[in-house]
Formats: sequence, C-alpha cells, structure tokens
Amino acid sequence: MGEGVGHHFAQLLAFLGHVQCGIGRHSHATALRGGECCGHQVRKRRTTTNAIYVTDRQGIPLAMSTPVSGSHNDLHNISLVLQDLFAGIKDSGLSVSGLFLNADAGFDSALFRRGCHQQEVFPNVAFNKRRGMRRDDELLDELLYKERYSIERTNAWMDSYRGVFNRFDTTQISWEGWNYIAFILIFLKKIRKREKSR
Repeated sequence: MGEGVGHHFAQLLAFLGHVQCGIGRHSHATALRGGECCGHQVRKRRTTTNAIYVTDRQGIPLAMSTPVSGSHNDLHNISLVLQDLFAGIKDSGLSVSGLFLNADAGFDSALFRRGCHQQEVFPNVAFNKRRGMRRDDELLDELLYKERYSIERTNAWMDSYRGVFNRFDTTQISWEGWNYIAFILIFLKKIRKREKSR
C-alpha cells in the first residue's frame, strides 16, 4: 500500500517540478503498543521506530526509508537505506543526479558521503566534532545549509499527526501508510496555501 502511494506522490511532484534540493531527516516515533520494527531507544527512554525521510527544499516529503528498530542509530545500514531512498525517487521519474542533500551532524560519516556520491548526490553535512578532524574533501556550503530550516518545519508538521508521532499500529506497513497520508496532506496544504496567495 505505502510504496504505491509514495511512488504516485513522487510522480505528481515531478510533474509539478518541485524537486530542487533534497534534505535528509530522521524520526524516532514512540511505539506505544510495540509491534514490528521497534526497539528501545536510550536517548528517548522509550520503545521507538526510526525512519529517514527526504524532502524537497520547500519541505514537502518525497521519500521514506523502510522503518527500523529505534535501537539502531541513524547510520545503521546507511548505504542500503540511501540506495532504497534514491531508487524510490528514481522509480517515480525524478532524477537525483546533481541534488544537494542537507543533513545534520548525526549523518556525518564516510559511509553516508560515499553512498550519496555513488548516487551522484552532493552531501552537504554539518561537521560532527566527535568525529575528530575534518578531511579536505568534506565541504559544507553554509548558505545552502541554512535551507535546512525547511526540514525542521516539516518535522513539526509530521509531529502534528498523532498517528505518526506516536505509533499506535503494531504492523510496519500500516505505520508507513500513515506517514504517506501525512506526506499527501502536507502537499495538499502547500497547494492550497499557494492557491490562496494568488
């Protein structure tokens, strides 16, 4: 169910020409009833499910990774997660080649950067001081990174949907479905706002 909705949703965005700059996001949704793909997250002191989202520069969600247990950090199997995310976007008829992907310091790793480069995506990742010295080939465009506010706004939009923020469903596919419904509602609100401004 969710994969088909996400595929058609991304095709609609491609038709409307919204893809200009991708932005990475992660989420730990509290799994109130347990179920598939959930585990204890130490920082939140709860059982959570983790998923990574990609949005355009306006904050409209484009793709979502397969949810994993909250006991995993954001970089768990990041190479496979990136392949999955970008394959979903490409299957929808969008090109990811040449995109800039803003990500916070939690994604500052050689694996993440390599995974982006393999897809011809330019990672614009904040430097994580715990990693030690920054390498010369790891660049950060500060002006472009300021656009990351749009993903924080999308985080707030996504968290306003109770079924996404607090996971009541015990099956992975139903929680994914609620996320895709939230994606569609965010997109429709954006269109409605644009129509009112004309």
